[in-house]
Amino acid sequence: MSNTPAAAASSSSKSKAAGTSQPQEKRKTLFQKELQHMMYGFGDEQNPLPESVALVEDIVVEYVTDLTHKAQEIGSKRGRLLVDDFLYLIRKDLPKLNRCRELLAMQEELKQARKAFDVDEKELVD
Repeated sequence: MSNTPAAAASSSSKSKAAGTSQPQEKRKTLFQKELQHMMYGFGDEQNPLPESVALVEDIVVEYVTDLTHKAQEIGSKRGRLLVDDFLYLIRKDLPKLNRCRELLAMQEELKQARKAFDVDEKELVD
């Protein structure tokens, strides 16, 4: 490779197009183990190639970042970010929307169960 500004700009735009602005070796992996397990669950090998995991991670991080920025734009009109902003953005993707609603309902159930457990435990101590 040459050290011309055009070559540097070209390589920079390639890395940004791939969803990362950092060189591959300095990129921090956030969800590598979880993604390996998910990929295996969806039919990949038990130990997928690190390049495959890195690519999936780049796609996931880019998607979540983009979705968060869009939700932030919606929430900035109100002055704060709400879960409903995310639900609004995925309203046309019914499987995602239904799964999010299911997870939110489970979160609420867990919160209520913890609250009830804490109350019962405090009564036993007193």
